Amino acid sequence: MSRKRHYRRIDKEVQELDVTTFLNLMVVLIPFLLITAVFSRVTILELNLPTASGANSPTKIKLNIEVIVREEELEIGNGRNVVARLPKIEGKHDLANLSKYLLVIKRENPEKTNITVLMEPDIKYELLVHVMDAVRTAELSQGENGIFEKVALFPDISIGDAP
Repeated sequence: MSRKRHYRRIDKEVQELDVTTFLNLMVVLIPFLLITAVFSRVTILELNLPTASGANSPTKIKLNIEVIVREEELEIGNGRNVVARLPKIEGKHDLANLSKYLLVIKRENPEKTNITVLMEPDIKYELLVHVMDAVRTAELSQGENGIFEKVALFPDISIGDAP
């Protein structure tokens, strides 16, 4: 009573893999990813290594001039501490004395061209422009004629948030 089992051999066709949809996806996806990629900045640390001569060479302290714009006053700093404070006069920031003080600093350091303007978050844009103008140039009177000459102070201005 045993039956013979017949195994029929089923010939399967070899299927081809359809990759056109995948290629279409790659054609769209790769340019999109390249366009939206954020390239990271390479940070360079400035190191002041000692020279071979060692302690005999004098080290010059790098001057970092900062003008800090606060709601109630202007502060002039050297990167480490505040050198001068210029309070408001009649409700306005004292930009004339700022230019005069920076002119003294410029005469002591004529090769210095850069300065940093740091602002509190609520400072208006108009005040920033006036401070940048006062930092960039100063007006000097030439004799008794009443003629003013513009003198360049610190034309390379960087801006940032006040501490």
